[in-house]
Amino acid sequence: MMYLNQYQQTAKETAIYPRNKAIEYLTLGLTGEAGEIANKVKKVIRDNGNKPMSKATKELISAELGDVLWYVAMLADELGTSLDDIADNNLWKLADRRARNKLGGSGDKR
Repeated sequence: MMYLNQYQQTAKETAIYPRNKAIEYLTLGLTGEAGEIANKVKKVIRDNGNKPMSKATKELISAELGDVLWYVAMLADELGTSLDDIADNNLWKLADRRARNKLGGSGDKR
């Protein structure tokens, strides 16, 4: 099993992008890959109606999630943080919101 920080370090070996525009490049790549997922899901809704998503479509979406993960890992690296820290901080934030009954609603500072 690969852990998040190990993935992040290994993924860096394939990181080819302009370092002087790294944040911008990686953010655009991340949103582009997320958009590809959204488009696939949209087409499922359009074409499938109420039928369940096919195994093949789930596999395609899963592959796109891998691309999203790569961009998240590289963006985290450029920001000087690790995927493990991001995951830990996110789980802490969510546990805190749950304890305060603030999982619902909107806004970053719930």
